[in-house]
Amino acid sequence: MRIYFYHTRPIAEALEEWKQFKYPGHILYGLTHFEKYGIDSVFFPFKWCKSRIQMMFRTLFIILTTKEKYDILYGTSYRGLELVVFLRALGLYRKPIVIWHHQSVPRTKNFFKRQLSRLFYRGLDCMFFFSQNLIDKSMESGKVARERLHLIHWGADMAFYDKVLKEADSVEKGTFISTGKECRDFKTLFEAFSETDRHLDVYATKTNGDYVYDGLFEQYKKYDNIDIHITGGIIPHELAIKVAKSEVVVIPCDELSYTVGLTTLVEAFALGKPVIVTDNPTFEMNIEKEGVGIPVGYRDVDSWKKAIEDILRDEESLESMKHKSRMLAENIYNLDNFASELANVIKDIRY
Repeated sequence: MRIYFYHTRPIAEALEEWKQFKYPGHILYGLTHFEKYGIDSVFFPFKWCKSRIQMMFRTLFIILTTKEKYDILYGTSYRGLELVVFLRALGLYRKPIVIWHHQSVPRTKNFFKRQLSRLFYRGLDCMFFFSQNLIDKSMESGKVARERLHLIHWGADMAFYDKVLKEADSVEKGTFISTGKECRDFKTLFEAFSETDRHLDVYATKTNGDYVYDGLFEQYKKYDNIDIHITGGIIPHELAIKVAKSEVVVIPCDELSYTVGLTTLVEAFALGKPVIVTDNPTFEMNIEKEGVGIPVGYRDVDSWKKAIEDILRDEESLESMKHKSRMLAENIYNLDNFASELANVIKDIRY
């Protein structure tokens, strides 16, 4: 079987960096492991476009004119693939399309938009989701068939993080770290830490999509226990080393209807780190029940302050969280398991 691998980032370069242990394999959505399941890949030539419309037409042209032979179009998202999907729905594009759907399928009130959306989803032969919660909400839309929706357990590249653990020769006791940048609620996090004497390191970009953090960063740079480091985009290996040397991972997220913060979370599991995380109901795992950390409510400064103190209060409890976090990665949320689940579904698709 051969798939046409569509990703909204450069593929070949990242794949080479993965081979050198500079890039974690899970960010490539199974690509690193497909070969051992008999799945070959053709790469979409990614190029940044100024507008989404430009991206859609460029993608359509490239896919329709490619001379490479393939059986299935596999996308890490449908962003840029919209026109191809509509052609599939109309029977004008003959290859099955399977994609990752990062949010639940939305419910639409407007009649015209609802019919257009239903047509669009007819063009998707298979959709992968990060949690059962997203699948259940998608079914409420009335636009999709249950048999086309599949839960895949997103998991970290254990080989990558095992090497990182060997490189990080020590852990600085009592330290907290935040490395995510997507839809982060830094305001609540900073307010909580500014009222404690615990040390926090934040690694993030000044902006991420519609989020502009720069002004907030300037406001909280005056606190001695809050160190803010501006990063230059995607530097997974360097950040993983920083996380490995810290004791607790903190993941403050805004209230959004998808699994924001999930990648940072499973990477923390791989490194055996306890977490304090905004309690996102779309996560597949239950942080409290798994015993890997402390969940806190959205924009709840007091709960954050309490969690910051509580997680370090009992050394035995902290060590238990570290052990359970690592076990959760080894048993469920790892790249090998993730790729196996994914490959089994893809290979079962008729083409």
